[in-house]
Amino acid sequence: MSENLVNTIYLGIGSNLGNRRKNIELAKFKLIQNDIRIHKSSNIYESLSWPNPNKPKFFNIILEISSNLSPLTLIDTCKKIEIDLGRKKKSKNAPRECDIDIIDYYNQKLKGKIILPHPRMHERNFVLLPLYELNKDWKHPILKQPIKKLILSLSNKDLRSIKQI
Repeated sequence: MSENLVNTIYLGIGSNLGNRRKNIELAKFKLIQNDIRIHKSSNIYESLSWPNPNKPKFFNIILEISSNLSPLTLIDTCKKIEIDLGRKKKSKNAPRECDIDIIDYYNQKLKGKIILPHPRMHERNFVLLPLYELNKDWKHPILKQPIKKLILSLSNKDLRSIKQI
């Protein structure tokens, strides 16, 4: 089994306000404008808003990218794109036009201003399913668990509440 042999960064993009599909496409366009190379994009997945499922549903994708930007510069670039697309400072997990997270950055483990890999990614259907679509051999850099095992550890409710668009 190859253990994340590809030197890759995975970004998660989500939107649950406005034209969700257009917001994701605009985020991809703005990433490219910032010298970020997109190698693959998952299909769009629609999932319940977390932690409050009564908020508007999210569209989510995972991108496989490469970049020479450091993790901190990359996250700063992503935050700027979120603001460009209309994200306002609101309460944590409030609905938003665009949310961009670094899921995995070249398999690095970081703790500080940014935590890598994303600290809750292994619990989230809207990260694991599109990531599996892109790389069936991916393993969590800290847990050392293959992605299939992480998906199988999700609850049936989590697996039933997401659909590919």
